[in-house]
Amino acid sequence: MKVSPNSCWDNTLALIRENVTGQQFETWFKPIVFESFDESKQTIVLQVASTFVYEYLEANYVDLLSKVLRRTFGPGIRLAYRVLTDKEHNISQEIEADPTDAAEARQRRTRANEAPGVLDAAQPQQIDSQLNPHLTFGNYIEGDSNKLPRSVGLSIAEHPRSTQFNPMFIYGPSGCGKTHLINAIGLRTKELYPEKRVLYISARLFQVQFTNSTLRNTLNDFIQFYQTIDMLIVDDVQEWMTAAKTQDTFFHIFNHLFRNGKRIILASDRPPVDLKGMHDRLLTRFSCGLIAELEKPNVQLCVDILNNKIHRDGLKIPADVVRFIAETANGSVRDLQGVINSLLAYSVVYNCDIDMRLAERVIKRAVKIDNKPLTVDDIIETVCSHYNVSASAVNSKSRKRELVTARQVSMYLAQKFTKMPASRIGKLVGNRDHSTVIHSCTQIERRLQVDRLFSDEIQSIENSFKLKQ
Repeated sequence: MKVSPNSCWDNTLALIRENVTGQQFETWFKPIVFESFDESKQTIVLQVASTFVYEYLEANYVDLLSKVLRRTFGPGIRLAYRVLTDKEHNISQEIEADPTDAAEARQRRTRANEAPGVLDAAQPQQIDSQLNPHLTFGNYIEGDSNKLPRSVGLSIAEHPRSTQFNPMFIYGPSGCGKTHLINAIGLRTKELYPEKRVLYISARLFQVQFTNSTLRNTLNDFIQFYQTIDMLIVDDVQEWMTAAKTQDTFFHIFNHLFRNGKRIILASDRPPVDLKGMHDRLLTRFSCGLIAELEKPNVQLCVDILNNKIHRDGLKIPADVVRFIAETANGSVRDLQGVINSLLAYSVVYNCDIDMRLAERVIKRAVKIDNKPLTVDDIIETVCSHYNVSASAVNSKSRKRELVTARQVSMYLAQKFTKMPASRIGKLVGNRDHSTVIHSCTQIERRLQVDRLFSDEIQSIENSFKLKQ
């Protein structure tokens, strides 16, 4: 006797329930609506409440869903989602799932630190651009603070062969949209010129790849690969301020690309003139094209950004709540997105409406409200409380492990959250010199890359800052 699609879906849910916690099942799987099963196309369509739910399922449960569906509906089954993008007008969008995405993403993360080799350079069409497909010009909202960089960036993407504005150096404070813009330039270029070799990379990852290639004696292959790129996009170049050898290598790559008319796009949290420790010969090249500042968005642009995201996610948030979030997020696009994601998660998990009360509750946890600037003393106090040590012990000459960690973390966070130079931070944290501060920050950053528990620990300390504001 042939089993009906509805019965197969019931069996699917039963299997899922056995493989997740009760809370996970109630939150993410029980609300899914089984819409249809096309036997000829071997496709099942599941209806979910919003883009947020779809993205969460794809990021966390696509492997489980695919395996269970193959077991209950048969091999070769294809999964698609019906996402409600506009609740008011009942407009939905069908999106096909790709169970290989999760595996490919894991593989990319595993291989990310590996320097490109000869094989990559020998096959110029085979390259992963490392671009985020969600960061497009379509959802990069224009305002007074980003009009010039956005317009120039779009022009570069549409005319990559032009040598005007090369390199393009974009700078601005954290959260103003630099990473989004440079990704959008790369994506638009690939859309119009798919044969172009476009590569996005963070300055830190470039440095790690350079170090690995040096250790493995494959530096020539590393340089050769980067010299084949048509559009090289480097994020957070301020990370190289103390990396002299990385700067030297990039200098030669830059010269080769520039001489051959290839595009170079750079992003930093400060203008070239403030990149202390960067070689003068590199700074002159950074400055020879266009230097474009991205300012923090004003309240109206924040409102427009929020409304765009709300519409895309199929949400319904009152206008006064949107305005409140825009005025409280301190002009950080990243904070805006974090608040909306948190609100949506709360509303889904607790099955409640998004109102002002929920917004006030969430924003305290998601946004650093600048009632008063954070001082080095505040940072030391919080770090000492976290590690259960005294400030006097941290400022002493002791080399005990727990005190060294607390001292280095204090210096790292002081550099991150204050505008003080390293020499001043060193004076305030144990009366050390600037080289000790730089070394401490480097040690912490390296540990953050490989130690997930330590990363969570630092995040916990940073969250404490937000609660004290």
